Amino acid sequence: MTTPAPAASSTAAVPPVVAIAYHSGFGHTAVLAEAVREGAADTGATVHLVKVDEITEEQWALLDAADAIVFGSPTYMGTASGAFHVFAEATSKRWATRAWQDKLAAGFTNSGAKSGDKLNTLQFFSVLAAQHGMHWINLGLPSGWHSTTSSENDLNRLGFYLGAGAQTDTDRGPDGVHKADIATAEHLGRRVAAQAAVYAAGRAAVAA
Repeated sequence: MTTPAPAASSTAAVPPVVAIAYHSGFGHTAVLAEAVREGAADTGATVHLVKVDEITEEQWALLDAADAIVFGSPTYMGTASGAFHVFAEATSKRWATRAWQDKLAAGFTNSGAKSGDKLNTLQFFSVLAAQHGMHWINLGLPSGWHSTTSSENDLNRLGFYLGAGAQTDTDRGPDGVHKADIATAEHLGRRVAAQAAVYAAGRAAVAA
């Protein structure tokens, strides 16, 4: 006697929810935040943009309910902006209740110099995530623009691995954000959303 195969579930997988918590001083980081949003949305994820210097109680609730939170800030004087630091300290209420435990996290930043100590900002984000018990998602790209056959139009042209790093000339407005950096931010959004979907499916399978 052949055992019938189990019926397929009629319930479609719920798309993951990704929140992008960012500060933008002059609009450059906002361009990257929108690129991360577009990348995540391309995978079918529900995405929320949260300006941390204007955050409301409703937006705090969106962060609490998200599967993944992507942190974004310009790099000022070798670290995230003061406005982002204010937000980071305010998350201590979530730290106390472990509200963000086991969420996914990632980050992106922009500065005027090609290095600009952006790595320190990305490390700040990753430590903030670790304090909350979150799981860090790296960029997942090899470095670009590192040989005679590569170019500044490569993804990850600045060679960051921990997160997405962008460089914009200080005398250019938001429309001056490099197209390759925008594409790299889109890649980060897609990667975070895809990993959030895998993570949610695995958690559901374990619970079944």
